Amino acid sequence: MPRIIKSGLIQMSLPMTEGEGSIEEIKEAMVQKHIPLIEEAGRKGVQILCLQEIFNTPYFCPGQDKAWYASAEAVPGPTTERMAEYAKKYNMVMIVPVYERESAGFLYNTAAVIDADGTYLGKYRKNHIPHTTGFWEKFFFKPGNMGYPVFQTKYAKVGVYICYDRHFPDGARILGLNGAEIVYNPSATVAGLSQYLWKLEQPAHAAANGYFMGCINRVGEEKPWNLGRFYGTSYFVDPRGQIIAEADEYKDELLIAEFDLDMIDEVRNTWQFFRDRRPETYEKLVEL
Repeated sequence: MPRIIKSGLIQMSLPMTEGEGSIEEIKEAMVQKHIPLIEEAGRKGVQILCLQEIFNTPYFCPGQDKAWYASAEAVPGPTTERMAEYAKKYNMVMIVPVYERESAGFLYNTAAVIDADGTYLGKYRKNHIPHTTGFWEKFFFKPGNMGYPVFQTKYAKVGVYICYDRHFPDGARILGLNGAEIVYNPSATVAGLSQYLWKLEQPAHAAANGYFMGCINRVGEEKPWNLGRFYGTSYFVDPRGQIIAEADEYKDELLIAEFDLDMIDEVRNTWQFFRDRRPETYEKLVEL
């Protein structure tokens, strides 16, 4: 019997920015803007919903303002508990990316995974942290220290890879080896830098590892940072590396796709990449 999954991605622009309200007011405005699309996803029967990178704040990393440390919160914590109410209401798994505060000085770029009954399953912390013009993330985030977990949700085995992680095939492979059926990549990236890679790397990960991916990018421009235009174009890609649904480049959107998880077996029976890999020959990957 086919294992049909309906999944959703939400790409969103910033409704309020620095100078227009307090940090807590900005966070609340972003949550409030998401709620109608979260509700729409639930009404339309979405079973797994993923939000964008640090979904309830601006992408503040073009600057180095310590004030944004105050936007970090516990995980699980107030935002994940709030989203758990929607997960339970609609019997919908949710991937909720937020700025996490473990303790003073221990801050992470994190995604919480909440099961369809509202149960907190765990979290992924972004492992690869960029530090270059416009993306001063090491100023805000410690590298992840929890590996590449895969979460058994009600509907599928889910993994998470956050934004800059997608440039590294190693973790994408580990997620496949750990049993992921769907990998979500919540991101914040702008036109003119990595847009040409956006539809190359993640379809390649999906094809190389034989799983589905849901790839999310925010939209619009965010002042006062003026990093550039976040180009949206969120999409789903299947285990053959084919894009099966794609969102607009400019507007807020809930993207929904249905797909059959049985395709994973079909593809892996054709392309035996896991059988034919030679880990005993890969020592240099960790020696160099």
